[in-house]
Amino acid sequence: MNSGADSEKVRMEIEARDSYRIMWLAGIRELDLTQHCLKTFGESDRPHINIHQRRQAVYLSTANPPVAWYLCALPIPWDWSRNAHLAFEYAPGETWEGDALVRGLGVHLTNARPVLGWGEHTVPTDAPRRNSRLYRTCRNWQFAWWLRANREVPDAPPPIEETSSGVEQLTLG
Repeated sequence: MNSGADSEKVRMEIEARDSYRIMWLAGIRELDLTQHCLKTFGESDRPHINIHQRRQAVYLSTANPPVAWYLCALPIPWDWSRNAHLAFEYAPGETWEGDALVRGLGVHLTNARPVLGWGEHTVPTDAPRRNSRLYRTCRNWQFAWWLRANREVPDAPPPIEETSSGVEQLTLG
């Protein structure tokens, strides 16, 4: 039985029809376009996903929702064309069901909707690192550029560097 509080949360149900080596979910609050893969999203919310569970439900709080969530899963054996990706955002009362970019990872969203229309074409032609294959083909990085153009997502703060004495020091760029 669902409580009233659960009905206000975002519910993401996952059905893994393939095996995955890596699967993570990030609640995006900031961007670091100098990075690719998960690091593109800076310090993000990281709800737990059990990679070994074929079916699972994840409840995401909407008290202070991130700008968007991003689901990423890498299959076994790894094949870039079968990597599963789904960007979605809080949308009270809406539901959606489908595959996360590729067949094999089914998702049902409650109180959320997918974010569509992003891809390599959303990265500006003059963007730093666009000519690097690692960045250009990274779907996380592509979505981060979509967020830069369409949402007010702040930049991640510069990394804190450790000095030789073990004391952390903030570098000014």
